[in-house]
Amino acid sequence: MSNVKTEKSVREPLFHIAKRGGLPLWKGILIRFIAIFAGLLVCGIFVTVAADGKKGFFDVFASLFSGAFGTERRRWLLLQDTALLLGVSLALVPAFKMKFWNLGGNGQILMGCLTSTMCMFYLGGKLPDPVVWLIMTVSAIAAGALWAVIPALFKAFFRTNESLFTLMMNYIAFHLVCFFISYWYPKGTGTMTPLEAGVLPDLFGNKYLLTLFVVVLLTVFMFAYLRFSKHGYELSVVGESENTARYIGVNVKGVIIRTLLLSGAICGIVGLLISGSINHAVGSNYDNNMGFTAIMAAWLGKFDPLIIVLTSFFITFLTRGMGQVRTDFGFTSEALSSVIIGIIYFCVIACEFFISYQIKFNGEHKKTKKPKKNRFEETVKRDFAEEFKMAKEENFEENKEEK
Repeated sequence: MSNVKTEKSVREPLFHIAKRGGLPLWKGILIRFIAIFAGLLVCGIFVTVAADGKKGFFDVFASLFSGAFGTERRRWLLLQDTALLLGVSLALVPAFKMKFWNLGGNGQILMGCLTSTMCMFYLGGKLPDPVVWLIMTVSAIAAGALWAVIPALFKAFFRTNESLFTLMMNYIAFHLVCFFISYWYPKGTGTMTPLEAGVLPDLFGNKYLLTLFVVVLLTVFMFAYLRFSKHGYELSVVGESENTARYIGVNVKGVIIRTLLLSGAICGIVGLLISGSINHAVGSNYDNNMGFTAIMAAWLGKFDPLIIVLTSFFITFLTRGMGQVRTDFGFTSEALSSVIIGIIYFCVIACEFFISYQIKFNGEHKKTKKPKKNRFEETVKRDFAEEFKMAKEENFEENKEEK
């Protein structure tokens, strides 16, 4: 037997993904607009085919914009839903920048809704309305903060998995709401009738303005908090590296707890607006799954509060517009509209991937271009060589004459 060593041939992959360098801002914006346009185009074709020719291709876009902007009420509802989604997205931003994956937004919203409704149910009509409003606000903020800080404490001291922990807290909040509704209305259908006493007032006679005003204040606050405050800097450092944060003297456990208190408090404020200002009641579905939708809005907005305003508006526009498309085209199932919205989301997310990364095929790195000759350098070298040659000849002649 021969002791010949056989080497395994390593096959190079067909392609690999590499981080893209800095892309100009205008190119990034253009790519995103193209992705949105392509998604809408594909969805228009999909809806037209599914409608079996009952309506034309352009009717899809007419219904889409009509569902969002068709009437004054629809425009106000669009702004209101955008504000609520924006509020939840702002709540998740500091936690996500710290690499704390808070999936418990739904539960924190529901706890804000529940405590607000409890204040209206038990204190409305018995105490002056301003006192009830104050107690509602404090209790909603405290309930949302408590629901977020429990997983934060376990993460900080016992290194538990925050994603699973916050997700499970959603189910507890959901069943707490169901319990109190059945307790208040034991012979009811599991839904709560709107309350009249202790509800939050309308702002300038408009029932939508209070929600918009509060969320605008939250947006300004979060932008300043992340951009200019010491706390915003510390949570970014913790997100980059906990060891680095400890090395420079940052209290990592304190930052985790403080950040989740803030995140849960903002979700509690959103719950306060939903129950105290909009619905005047509580329901197990009042979170409207915004805790998960806000994750996409925050991610698409690069965790920048100002950009998240646009992504929240875009997501809300699609949701409300596709509801009208489903009605106009006679689709009885909500599944179709969800599929269509998913296609648009897929196009947008795919474009974000290609903005950040590029695909390099096998062998591209081996292809090296010949460097371009610099004419200036070539001229200098040639002149220098000629001068050197002439100087050498002159020295040779001088030495010959001396001899």
